[in-house]
Amino acid sequence: MVLLRQLVGDVLRQRRLALGLTMREVSSLARVSLGYISEVERGHKEPSSELLASLCRALDVPLSQVLRDVGALLEVDEAAALSTVPAPTGAAPAFAA
Repeated sequence: MVLLRQLVGDVLRQRRLALGLTMREVSSLARVSLGYISEVERGHKEPSSELLASLCRALDVPLSQVLRDVGALLEVDEAAALSTVPAPTGAAPAFAA
């Protein structure tokens, strides 16, 4: 199971690299310490909503897009996890869709 903070870090790093920005440049634009951005991108720290909004502004991407991208990655991870788990026999579903 992948952690949400890892996916957030992956999406932010991909966006930064696509823009050709260094962490130092994002740090300056977002007014967030370089070390903290590094921790977020590596999935070691979970950013607050305020920090995430600041990083999104620095990366010129709507927060909603980052969340959609994270959701898409999470969906892929969940599908992969479900395909490796054997189906329960005779057990009632834990929840209804």
